[in-house]
Amino acid sequence: MNHTKEFMSDKLIKFLAHVDMVKISCAETTELVEEARKIHGLNPTPTAALGRLLTMSALMGTMLKGENEKVTLQILGDGPLGSMLAIGNSKGEVKGYVSNPMAEAPLNSIGKLNVSGIVGKGQLNVIKDIGLKEPYVGNVPLQTGEIAEDFAYYYAVSEQIPTAVMLGVLVNKDGSVKRAGGCVIQIMPDTPEQIIKLIEDRLKESPSITEMLEKNMSLEEIAKYVSDDLNTYVVDECVPKYICDCSKERIERALFSMGKKDILELSNDEITEVTCHFCNKKYHFTKDEILKLVDLKKD
Repeated sequence: MNHTKEFMSDKLIKFLAHVDMVKISCAETTELVEEARKIHGLNPTPTAALGRLLTMSALMGTMLKGENEKVTLQILGDGPLGSMLAIGNSKGEVKGYVSNPMAEAPLNSIGKLNVSGIVGKGQLNVIKDIGLKEPYVGNVPLQTGEIAEDFAYYYAVSEQIPTAVMLGVLVNKDGSVKRAGGCVIQIMPDTPEQIIKLIEDRLKESPSITEMLEKNMSLEEIAKYVSDDLNTYVVDECVPKYICDCSKERIERALFSMGKKDILELSNDEITEVTCHFCNKKYHFTKDEILKLVDLKKD
């Protein structure tokens, strides 16, 4: 029993391959995605959609350098899921939510959960808060709505880095998460053409990330397989986790950022209840607390 638990533990590892010309980040995020499913009461297809986005936010967050840096990933689609948001930081801590946790669509043509069917057409936004005055914002139209391909396109267009992205979530019959994970492979400038071709050919024949995890391949084995380089080595690792850092003060700041008229309207109620989008924790503000915010607000 313990062995399985230990084996299933989430992990994110960064690797270098082909004499440091290829960067690879691989993650198992099964427990993290299951935590998100339970918090938000997600149906199977939203579990797969948000699970992929949360995994990507862990992979991209840990590419940031500074301790307080974070990346916000937002998908604005016209499908029944509505919008979807995930935030990741450099420690591998993530949080996220979807507009409609109950969204569903018929299985796709290969009998898999139809993520693009609930996402629809729309836009992917990437906001990197790296301690500068203004955050970096990149956006691209969604290519497939399956999420992995959309991020590969984002990297090609916005960051001009040839990138392959694998993201996957397997859901059990009871709706719980069986396996979740992701892998990002990035080719550095001046990489010889034959190495690029080697990796492209390998990725064409590669099983999905969840199939590899299901075969009990370790993240090291997956990195060596996708890069087709046995000399791939570990640079860094962490444990990705679903963590919400909300607090009453933070919610109060959010209320304060509303217009004075809107805050005043809230004071009509004896108690104002505000629910955190990311963890569903409820915060209560008395009429006096709301009126105090109104007083602080300049016209």
